[in-house]
Amino acid sequence: MTLKQTDSRVRRGASFSRQVESFVTAAAGKAGQVVRKAALGVLANVVTASPVDTGRFRGNWQVGVGGRPSGEVEGADKDGAATLAAAKSVLDGAEVGDTVYLTNNLPYARRLEFGHSQQAPRGMVRTTLANLREILEEAVKDAKGGEGT
Repeated sequence: MTLKQTDSRVRRGASFSRQVESFVTAAAGKAGQVVRKAALGVLANVVTASPVDTGRFRGNWQVGVGGRPSGEVEGADKDGAATLAAAKSVLDGAEVGDTVYLTNNLPYARRLEFGHSQQAPRGMVRTTLANLREILEEAVKDAKGGEGT
């Protein structure tokens, strides 16, 4: 094999390495999208399933990345739009390997989860977790389709 042929193969190998590196970077980005979309999908389902009277409970769902949110949210959110918008801005920084917390710190949240409300007799979190597979599949489908978060 000549020096020229060897040099050409080395360059192709370098190109292959760049292609692999590019693939890994893209895959990591897609995985991050799946994390964000899945977390937002879980929260959206929980918020939608939450019983509404004044909107205070629905508005107190909070998201944390790397740490559990503390305290309560002031005000109310009957339709859940503000809650989801706030969560999306927090989740924009979430990546693969991060721990994402979804919490409602109101003192009566546990009672509502375990059937205290006729609007949500089976709870919100438990019914959402029963649909987790579909939420994850949708997040993967969206990430494959190139929809960003």
